Amino acid sequence: MNTSYSQSTLRHNQVLIWLCVLSFFSVLNEMVLNVSLPDIANDFNKLPASANWVNTAFMLTFSIGTALYGKLSDQLGIKKLLLFGVMVNGLGSIIGFVGHSFFPILILARFIQGIGAAAFPALVMVVVARYIPKENRGKAFGLIGSLVAMGEGVGPAIGGMVAHYIHWSYLLLIPTATTITVPFLIKLLKKEERIRGHFDMAGIILMSAGIVFFMLFTTSYRLSFLIISILAFFVFVKHIRKAQDPFVDPDLGKNVFFVIGVLCGGLIFGTAAGFVSMVPYMMKDVHHLSTAAIGSGIIFPGTMSVIIFGYIGGLLVDRKGSLYVLTIGSALLSFGFLIGAFFIDAAPWIMTIIVVFVFGGLSFTKTVISTIVSSSLKEKEAGAGMSLLNFTSFLSEGTGIAIVGGLLSIGFLDHRLLPIDVDHSTYLYSNMLILFAGIIVICWLVILNVYNRPWRHG
Repeated sequence: MNTSYSQSTLRHNQVLIWLCVLSFFSVLNEMVLNVSLPDIANDFNKLPASANWVNTAFMLTFSIGTALYGKLSDQLGIKKLLLFGVMVNGLGSIIGFVGHSFFPILILARFIQGIGAAAFPALVMVVVARYIPKENRGKAFGLIGSLVAMGEGVGPAIGGMVAHYIHWSYLLLIPTATTITVPFLIKLLKKEERIRGHFDMAGIILMSAGIVFFMLFTTSYRLSFLIISILAFFVFVKHIRKAQDPFVDPDLGKNVFFVIGVLCGGLIFGTAAGFVSMVPYMMKDVHHLSTAAIGSGIIFPGTMSVIIFGYIGGLLVDRKGSLYVLTIGSALLSFGFLIGAFFIDAAPWIMTIIVVFVFGGLSFTKTVISTIVSSSLKEKEAGAGMSLLNFTSFLSEGTGIAIVGGLLSIGFLDHRLLPIDVDHSTYLYSNMLILFAGIIVICWLVILNVYNRPWRHG
């Protein structure tokens, strides 16, 4: 009996170890190239609008993929999908490294990487729920969460060092490390029974078309792309109202509290992601810092602070309530952006503090958005609703990066608006930071107004 228990425990621990590896590298892959975007733009002689597609392409398929894998897990089985994700992620890495001299191949490789990496956040939590005993799941989720936070933290530092001392193309090979999990996943994960069901492929295609063309519009600002995007979303909405098992449950759209939480959360997450993608351009243009210095000295302290702020935010939500924590998080974000706008050329270390403020505020608001959105859902809506929130969060980050790239590439914000004596090179970035602060304040006011009465005490 003890032998059987020991073998079962060993199996659970081994499964957890390899899940942690996948979780760590999926986030690392998302963060590691961010600091190299100016270098990539210079190498290919591209504007930020085009260069930012190195991250946008990944986030686009990553966000859509997380929703897809979750829908497919019951029909195809977690084991097959997880192994598929690992292999596709590795394939994208190799294609990107070999073809990194050709920009279209680089973008294609990032699309492929996103398709593969999306399997990890979508399926890892399901594996924990199925393979780890109830009494150990809290520890398992906590461990995976800590490693995800660590991946977010060390990503910019690793990215900056490798790009500065070797070449940014070598960063594309990092995800191939996840292939070491393949033999262990084959051995440890059980074969599952398939559950037949309808899959809304038409809905996925329509929604994906709308997203892609909107992102193309933010890059080139061609009106035709925006029109196609709006038409695709219009047809998508009509489709899900009639579909047997729609990709997105249309009934969720009737829940005002859910919709406001998801939309405002998406705006906040997209703004923060856009800011982080802007920091390398800003620090090179204004302070002429190296890629290594930006990754290690500017972004790294902020990403590592997420671990501390995440823990504090969770405690405060339980003790003071969601809206109290949202106010603190929004204040950290908006004040950080405003301080940056007025003191952008003062000293590089000021931006380090601002990045800590931004990541701290983001950590607080993520905790709050998850709490208030889940509170707005009925029990039968919880699964679909929280999946849609995760999808929207990832998609918003990719959209934010694309929009910021577009705004950095066109000239209408590159004018002096603030009544302070600063260098011309700071005009564009100062104005962008003012815009970011305004978005955060508007989202805070909307959520406060909508949620204040129903959840006045938490």
